[in-house]
Amino acid sequence: MTPISPLSTSGLPPARLTELIDALVEQGWFVGEDFIDMDLCAELHRELAVMAARDELDAAGIGRGQAHTLRRDIRGDAIRWLDRQSQAQRRYLDVMQGLQKALNQALFLGLFEYEAHFARYPPQAFYQRHLDSFRGRSNRVISTVSYLNPDWPSDAGGEMVIFAADDPEREMARVRPTAGTFACFLSETIPHEVLPTRLPRASIAGWFRRNASLGGLVDPAH
Repeated sequence: MTPISPLSTSGLPPARLTELIDALVEQGWFVGEDFIDMDLCAELHRELAVMAARDELDAAGIGRGQAHTLRRDIRGDAIRWLDRQSQAQRRYLDVMQGLQKALNQALFLGLFEYEAHFARYPPQAFYQRHLDSFRGRSNRVISTVSYLNPDWPSDAGGEMVIFAADDPEREMARVRPTAGTFACFLSETIPHEVLPTRLPRASIAGWFRRNASLGGLVDPAH
């Protein structure tokens, strides 16, 4: 087990944090139920519902910069980036900041910052199998997903499927999108997909990034 100081967890139970770090080292991914505070999940879920009702979400695309395109046949969610404008967002980002410090302390990853967005999948939406890192860029190191839907029915679909790093056809885990469940995995090596959902599916997707600035090119850029 990797010893972690409770001061570095920012509210995360040290035992669960150790479980997460060990799983990342051993298999490249982690899934934990009841990992994120349920009251916080409920606040974030309400906030996302209000955004959706006000049509404040943007259709998510694929690619980056000039290569960014909308492909509903590949990805069907709508997003809104977290910006610390609400108390719930600040609480969540503070927890992730604590996780970032713990990961750097235990694994010497040099994580530079964390970015995240709300993701809402309407009924029938999905996201085909993919990796989270961009080709030619290695600044996304660890991906995270926090689920916000309470009481997700077993037949509602919307699971995230995690595949083996060395065999993208071999399924390693199927994650039910239930509030409080938290998943994280290595961005460059773990393929994953979101299966079609039968109900509106709410989550927060995020990435711990490494500062890959080189030759005057700022990466990550904002």
